Amino acid sequence: MKIVLAPDSFKGSLTSLEAAITMKQAIQSIDEQATISIKPMADGGEGTVDVLLASTKGEKVPITCTGPLGTPIHTYYAVLKNNTAVIEIANIAGLTQIAKSRRNPDITTTYGLGEVIKAALDRGCTSFIIGLGGSATNDGGFGLLQALGMRAWNHAGSQLGIFGKDMLAVKDICFSDIDPRLRKVHIQVACDVDNPLVGDRGASAIYGPQKGATKEQIIMYDKALSTLGKRLEAELNQDFTTVQGAGAAGGLGFALLAIGAELTSGAALIGKASGIDHAIRQADLVITGEGQSDEQTLYGKAPGYIVEVANKNKVPAILLSGSLSGDLAALREKFDGCFSIITSPSTVEACMENADRLLFNQTVNILHLIQNLKS
Repeated sequence: MKIVLAPDSFKGSLTSLEAAITMKQAIQSIDEQATISIKPMADGGEGTVDVLLASTKGEKVPITCTGPLGTPIHTYYAVLKNNTAVIEIANIAGLTQIAKSRRNPDITTTYGLGEVIKAALDRGCTSFIIGLGGSATNDGGFGLLQALGMRAWNHAGSQLGIFGKDMLAVKDICFSDIDPRLRKVHIQVACDVDNPLVGDRGASAIYGPQKGATKEQIIMYDKALSTLGKRLEAELNQDFTTVQGAGAAGGLGFALLAIGAELTSGAALIGKASGIDHAIRQADLVITGEGQSDEQTLYGKAPGYIVEVANKNKVPAILLSGSLSGDLAALREKFDGCFSIITSPSTVEACMENADRLLFNQTVNILHLIQNLKS
């Protein structure tokens, strides 16, 4: 039996790779002859690089760059066999890298992302996959663009620094010195939100609070991002601020659009890069899952993408998640079976703490059922 394991993370309990390995061990405990392909999933957030390293056997590249608070950090990106660099903002300027007490958009920067992009260009990478989930910044990619060659000045004519507070003072910019190599590479951005750069649904209003922004800062940053957007659009004679996804990751979507990137579904992008379509075509069964599933799972989330590929190839697909809620009929229309790892009364804390054991046991139960139906 050929089985593809393609779970997303069980947030707070298991990474997608840990979940896939647990499922694999459970299957092997009752069927040593099964051919198992591990294809852990991500949506562009934390773990994206690790997922593609595990799925494609790419190369992990250590690097030192500017962290979210402007100090050097040691992190890494990946290079896949097709010369594609995989970079995630979560391990360069991520929210989890900053203690809650220090989160403040004034003192954070995306400069490090630009440094990593330049390092990958120096290495000869010709295409990029960039995951935007989990950013700590609200600078509209101001730091990123400066690392790539943009210059900016305030009303007094002084050149500005790389932090969010510097972006608040933008009057003029110059984009002519942006790295020319960017015109020759293909940049795809894993982005699963449709927010514009500014306004009631913009980067500052929707995502600013989780990055430590006060009500006053939200108003200031929305105005400053509007100014930056207008300056950049005038420089490039293109409209970026209203594009769906421009407000992703504190406006990083906007900056990446400005350097020629394409914003696309995170799950589909990661799935394509990992070769999951081919793996599913060869499979007899697909098992996917996530921390909590409901009808929204079918709209842009990793298990929703996986089941679409499985249905297209007429391969049975099972959903095995931490919990199930909402309109389960909608899930059952797509999946051949929907299961929770929870099989007895328990607290949320206990379920999360024991997620690996619960996932193992329920995977065993499902495989026993499948084997008995086949016999």
